[in-house]
Amino acid sequence: MNGTHGRRRVIGTLGTVAVAALAGCSAGNAADDRAADRTYLDSEPDYGNWFDGVRNYTETVDWTDREAVTVTVGYEQYSYDPAAVAISPGTTVVWEWNGRGGGHDVVSPGDGPLESDLVHTAGHTYSHTFDESGIYRYRCTPHETLGMRGAVYVE
Repeated sequence: MNGTHGRRRVIGTLGTVAVAALAGCSAGNAADDRAADRTYLDSEPDYGNWFDGVRNYTETVDWTDREAVTVTVGYEQYSYDPAAVAISPGTTVVWEWNGRGGGHDVVSPGDGPLESDLVHTAGHTYSHTFDESGIYRYRCTPHETLGMRGAVYVE
């Protein structure tokens, strides 16, 4: 093997390592950007006991004054992320499946407006535009007892 082929192999290997390292950094930055994009309400709505047993609920994320927001379905397998969001009337909430934890849906208890299909596929989306003020609770039918519940608070 001459010096040129050896250098090309090393440069190619270094290029692959650099691309992999950058890909890892950008994925980390995306998560950091999403966390940095979260502010919380000054006063929590009264959800009653809806979030009892929901391990990722701490506060309501304030995403008012946006046209659309995205909630991850299957975050940490059996949860929605964020679990609770505050939006303005006219905002569209898009639920996007990440493929974790089996099949999930987004269903309002009782006569609520939400009723998606039970889906296993990452990348699937379901959306609803909320025009009226109120608290809209939802759950994953097969995983509600595992704490897979969420809420949309329309101010």
